[in-house]
Amino acid sequence: MKTKVMMVLMAAAAAVVLVFSGCAKKTAAVDSGPVTIELWYGAAVTEAGPPPADWPVLQLIKDKLNIDLRLTALPSNESDQDVKIQAAGASNSLPDLFMIRRDPWLNLIRNGLVAPVDDLYALMPNRASIQYDADSRAHTTVNGKAYGFASPGAVVRNEGVLVRKDWLDKLGLAVPVTTEDYINVMRAFVNNDPDGNGRKDTYGYGAFIEIDAMSEGLGRRFDPLMGAFGVAGTWSLAASDPGLNVRKPAYYDGLAYVKRVIDEGLIDPNWMSYGKDDFRAAWKQGRFGIMREQNAAYAAESNYAPFDKNFPNGEWLVIDPPKGPNGHASSGVYTQGYRIYAVSQKAAEAGKGPAIARLLEWMSSDEGYYLLGWGEEGVNYTLDENGVPVIAGLPDESKAFSKPEMQPITQLRNLVYYNGEIELLARYPTYKTAVSGKTMSALTVLRDMQARPWTPNIGADSLPAPNADLKRFYEQGVVEFLTGKRALTPQNWTAWVADFDRLGGADWEKAGIAVAETQNYLK
Repeated sequence: MKTKVMMVLMAAAAAVVLVFSGCAKKTAAVDSGPVTIELWYGAAVTEAGPPPADWPVLQLIKDKLNIDLRLTALPSNESDQDVKIQAAGASNSLPDLFMIRRDPWLNLIRNGLVAPVDDLYALMPNRASIQYDADSRAHTTVNGKAYGFASPGAVVRNEGVLVRKDWLDKLGLAVPVTTEDYINVMRAFVNNDPDGNGRKDTYGYGAFIEIDAMSEGLGRRFDPLMGAFGVAGTWSLAASDPGLNVRKPAYYDGLAYVKRVIDEGLIDPNWMSYGKDDFRAAWKQGRFGIMREQNAAYAAESNYAPFDKNFPNGEWLVIDPPKGPNGHASSGVYTQGYRIYAVSQKAAEAGKGPAIARLLEWMSSDEGYYLLGWGEEGVNYTLDENGVPVIAGLPDESKAFSKPEMQPITQLRNLVYYNGEIELLARYPTYKTAVSGKTMSALTVLRDMQARPWTPNIGADSLPAPNADLKRFYEQGVVEFLTGKRALTPQNWTAWVADFDRLGGADWEKAGIAVAETQNYLK
């Protein structure tokens, strides 16, 4: 990543008379003294403090960019973030540049409090090429105008199906491919003592209910099983058949398959009571042999260490999710999350657009990228042979960027990170396990997981949510069918879906499809 346009942009910005959003009255010229930019940011580590008041980066930005940057961390809780921003909007006191979630952002746009930023992309060509692709720009475009900058959020498709390879090898089993293969392997893991301890204390599948906007009902840990029937996740955004998966005939087939796994005792019976921490403790204790797990939660050094200690000869393998009778297979659904930063209309009218673009462009220069992402070279990090920030060879290890005490100086890293190769190599270093000496890399695991079958669900997380009563009926209902409280028969299922619709299910689906059509989510 090289920034070759910095000086050109700074000189051009000094002469620009901005016509920004069609109503700019003033221009903040570079040579008229520092331009104050108030930035409300989302902290990279919410429990750590803000950058110190004497943070040298602030003076560097003032000297180099002629910007007096004023920083305020947004609350860690999303609902508190919304309250703070909406209150500022109501009093017309929004900051110049601020992170915002999509729903309150749309509300501010409707009220004329967020400025269009289309003209600013040309003032930051390096950052635009790195952070803002066509999908990013589409994400912040409303009625033909871009009302913010959308940077890539969390790494997508970072979970996958894993199987205990050492158990397969011990029992002479091949990697399962189809839903029936999975059943057969699960049975063997339950009945044939794969860990060799002489006790019947292992299970085929491990899961827990982890519900989010993308995966209602049973949640994401069951997506590989439901995905074999083409109904992973809450929504189908296929243009040919959009809608709620729970209202599709194939959902019954997927539920029947999961019930079969449960009825045969092939799943860890604690699946209804486990939380995330319990689930992760369980696989490290060798309770089950197939699961869906996140790449770093499985393979990062500190997370893998307990399993390595308990089972030095143990080995997990990333595999394809089961293929169903009609050829469907999916590790789950995914969307590309974005962090939206918006410019207030007040800042635009004050002529601060070019200064904001200048700041963001600098953040994506080599200097800004490393300073905000890792700190000062030679103090907080060194570069390895691949140009990756590491902590080896520092004169004072207490100042390493990875130390909790140093987290305040990288609180703005979410403004520069874009899931590039340098970040991923730094985040997921290769290491040797302490006990078994295996070479491990959460990055290698990530790339393997991303290459497996997935179902794109871009925008599903922004569709309308069900009301509380419908959500409760939905989530309780599918569990009741799985546990036998309700008999899972075609007649009972049809009756349940009818009740679901009467409680608002059909209306929820109709509203979701309408939004998906408006936002061009259907593919």
